[in-house]
Amino acid sequence: MIFRAFYSVLWVLLTPLIRFYLRKRAKRAPAYLEHWDERFGKVCKPKNEGAIWIHAVSVGETRAALPLITALRKQWPTVPLLITQMTPTGRACALELYKDQAEIRYLPYDYHFAVHRFFAGYKLKFGILMETEIWPNLIEAATNAKVPLFLANARLSEKSFDGYKKIRWLIGPAFQKITAVAAQNEVDADRLKQLGVRKISVCGNTKYDFSPPEAQLELGVRFKQRIGDRLVVVCGSTRQGEEALILAAWQQHVSSCLLVIVPRHPERFAEVGALAKKCGFKVQYRSDQQAVNQDTQIWIGDSMGEMFAYYKASDLVFIGGSLLPFGGQNLIEPASVGVPVLMGPSTYNFADASLKAFEAGAALQVTDADELVVKINQLLLDEIVRKQMGKAALNYSVVHRGASLRIVDMIKQQLS
Repeated sequence: MIFRAFYSVLWVLLTPLIRFYLRKRAKRAPAYLEHWDERFGKVCKPKNEGAIWIHAVSVGETRAALPLITALRKQWPTVPLLITQMTPTGRACALELYKDQAEIRYLPYDYHFAVHRFFAGYKLKFGILMETEIWPNLIEAATNAKVPLFLANARLSEKSFDGYKKIRWLIGPAFQKITAVAAQNEVDADRLKQLGVRKISVCGNTKYDFSPPEAQLELGVRFKQRIGDRLVVVCGSTRQGEEALILAAWQQHVSSCLLVIVPRHPERFAEVGALAKKCGFKVQYRSDQQAVNQDTQIWIGDSMGEMFAYYKASDLVFIGGSLLPFGGQNLIEPASVGVPVLMGPSTYNFADASLKAFEAGAALQVTDADELVVKINQLLLDEIVRKQMGKAALNYSVVHRGASLRIVDMIKQQLS
């Protein structure tokens, strides 16, 4: 109790820094200035009481929640939905996917007064936190409001595990109060048990259950028509610093194929395009709505919510966030459209999924940007190997499905 009281006071003291951070982010992404009343816990009249609540921090978690939400709707078709996020990109993704199905809003920061006000207003049926969102005041408020709270698609990297152990005095009681946890695999389950989780099931990863939207696949076909008869390599969800490494290595690339770069954060679209031009490449942008010229070397994917379309139009995909120590992004998405996958050395966000993909022959790992370009050259020259990897990728994405239904079954058992 003393520790959590100190934690609550710390949140209040940090408020000026939080507001400064949001304003700083807003210089590049103005949406950070919107809906502050929700972030800071001002009274907000809910559209519906008694909703099923799903919290998905950003884009990845929001997409991962889609098959789970579909399963929840089948089980409780008349119960309203509330979906919360923490980032503008996550909110935009939720509005795109769920605007006709659910109320969309930000989850308030973990101020004691704000989270209690949140539960008092919504009178939720139960809540689901996607992946590993552990907020002590939020969990305490759910307990006080008698709202069953579940952690779904839960994962805990070794790095995060080591960090949580250092604050076990604060985080341990929060883990103990969660109603039940659905872990992605046995390793995650064991780490979560060590931190205090009492009821845990291994249910798998809901990201395998996400089917490529038909509209995105059709858009991918149109992308390919705009590109023409060229091989296409997509670097998807790249992070700060990775593009410079890739472009430097790509300058040694002699193929006529097209390199498509899709930065993870939209505020960096123009920055990455300018960097490619500075390196001497001829650059076009997806947003120009023009056919891609035969002499264009770099196509910047400056759009949101179209990753499946870029993957559908590609012959090879490199997963961003894995070349530098960011932990990697979702490799299951390109695999689900039957495209071979390359990853860098940093995969801790998708450790289990990456290992399964490597073992299945669906993906290959490289150590740096130079090796990445060498491997791309090899695969572009070997259509037979590419097709074998593509088939393995598609099969890999299918055989691990079913997590969403298992999570719903777990929730039903706990509620009954």
